[in-house]
Amino acid sequence: MTEYTPPPPPPPPLHNLDARLREARKRREKHTVEGGGSRTSLKGAGLAFRIGAELVAATVVGVVIGLLTDYWLDTSPWGLIVFFFLGGTAGVLNVWRAVSSIGTTIGYKTVNEQDEDKGEE
Repeated sequence: MTEYTPPPPPPPPLHNLDARLREARKRREKHTVEGGGSRTSLKGAGLAFRIGAELVAATVVGVVIGLLTDYWLDTSPWGLIVFFFLGGTAGVLNVWRAVSSIGTTIGYKTVNEQDEDKGEE
């Protein structure tokens, strides 16, 4: 015989949903302002994964273009060599762009810029 299990409790009522949403938004805004950064900033492992992916992807694309160029123009291995280095250079440039623009996501301002905007009003 199976044992009786009571049903799960009902979800909280929706009549106070608006108040709970406002409270959650205030907590999120307070945390974002106190932290001084944007909510979308990359940290730790995420940044390391992005850097690795940028380097590998650009190099792989360069190698594929080089192989296709060698096949099409019958210039083996010069297309591969040239595009390997171009892909690697593009990867390093992408990594530089990713690392140098941490915290400056489009649409967000730094804390200093927010303070300057408040002073102008």
